[in-house]
Amino acid sequence: MLLVLSEAQRADLGYLARAGAAAVGELGRLAVELLRRGAAPRACEAAARKLNIDVDTIQHGVEGLTYLLTESSKLMISETDFQESIHVLGFSDELNKLLLQLYLDNRKEIRSVLGELAPKLPSYHNLEWRLDVQLASRSLRQQIKPAVTIKLHLNENDDQTAHVLQTDPSTLLHLIQQLEQALGEMKTNHCRRIVRNMK
Repeated sequence: MLLVLSEAQRADLGYLARAGAAAVGELGRLAVELLRRGAAPRACEAAARKLNIDVDTIQHGVEGLTYLLTESSKLMISETDFQESIHVLGFSDELNKLLLQLYLDNRKEIRSVLGELAPKLPSYHNLEWRLDVQLASRSLRQQIKPAVTIKLHLNENDDQTAHVLQTDPSTLLHLIQQLEQALGEMKTNHCRRIVRNMK
């Protein structure tokens, strides 16, 4: 799978060619630090002084490199696909090899950082349900009023929580139809491609 880069991202990555092959290692270190700790303008200024390059060039190069590394790591792009993705940028062979080595050295660490940044969502643990039917009341003798009570147990951050829901059968049937439709959509090629890229 090849990476598709927008014009703005190509422009940011174009700053790498201006910085030169010698500066790519430093820019790669800054890009990984940006992912770990967030923006660090002082680090960019220090690198600019050290490499005798404009600060703006360093910042744009780091942003472009950060995007390239995160998207490549997120999609687990193979070496061949990575090389073909950056080949369109028109870099020298030496710069392409340095970018590939940077990607291979840091992709596991970048994936772990991205995994830590992902939100922790509640997960299913158990479901209990009960059907209640009111057959009559004092004012109405022949009344049938069904209600479904659901107790949903979820795991959230090593804690269990329970949510009690009550609905009528027609709303529950509508909910079941919507969930079945969503599960059916998960089997389409488009959704499979998205899920595969999210892993």
